[in-house]
Amino acid sequence: QTKEHLMALGIIGVDKIVIVQNKIDIVDPKQAEENYRQIQAFVKGTVAEGAPIVPVSAHHDVNLDALLMMIQKVIPTPPHDESKIAKMYVARSFDVNQPGIVPEKIVGGVLGGSLMQGKMKVGEEIEISPGRQVTLGNKTEWKNITTTIRSLHTGGSGRKEVRPGGLIAIGTNLDPVLTKADGLVGRVVGPPASLPEILMKMTVEVNLLERVVGVPEELKVEGIKTSEPLMVSVGTATTVGVVTSARENRADMALKIPVVAEPGQRVAVSRRIGGKWRLIGYGVLK
Repeated sequence: QTKEHLMALGIIGVDKIVIVQNKIDIVDPKQAEENYRQIQAFVKGTVAEGAPIVPVSAHHDVNLDALLMMIQKVIPTPPHDESKIAKMYVARSFDVNQPGIVPEKIVGGVLGGSLMQGKMKVGEEIEISPGRQVTLGNKTEWKNITTTIRSLHTGGSGRKEVRPGGLIAIGTNLDPVLTKADGLVGRVVGPPASLPEILMKMTVEVNLLERVVGVPEELKVEGIKTSEPLMVSVGTATTVGVVTSARENRADMALKIPVVAEPGQRVAVSRRIGGKWRLIGYGVLK
């Protein structure tokens, strides 16, 4: 799994990395030093080669100050342009009502995720895309959902306004049936009429890895073929696409579940190997 994470970091272009060597309290100093060298050897040749390794004991709060200093040094907090239109990727969604609650006390569904840009305030109207699937006669389509921000939480406390950085939770007036059990994971949230179009098909410029990630044996990645199913991950959304046309480093795909994305965005591409989806490369949306 760690190998897959390193490969994913390389795919999305992340090169500012801090490695945390945790649980140093359960081994002696000699073992900790040996493990330190093992970590160095493990990341050699990857995007994390040369990254600082910070030994810590999270359980005993040992070296956490040094870890925070190193993170700020290697990955400084970026400036945020609050003039940009707000955009949030939904990573979780919940129904926070307890079983047996009286109807008068039911609260709306909650969306959790990362605000990528802009800012959000309590009372603002937001749009959720792709929203939900609606069937009209013999036609099925996806409709965006519009709601109002009732509350905002980050860092364990309520806020009137939130900015990028960390995870946030948005309380809404949505029917909790829509948000329960991660029902809206993979959606994108922003002001009404500000989000990219809903894609039922996409064309990606594919960059394949040399070897399949996550399998015990070294398997060479074969080229993408027409009619094969691939799993694509865009932001927090994951869907399966059937390749309708494959040519050299490009692939056209018809998606089983739509996504919201824009040209230039990177997507992770996985293939089903041995009964599991395995990362084989990434694509750039055209």
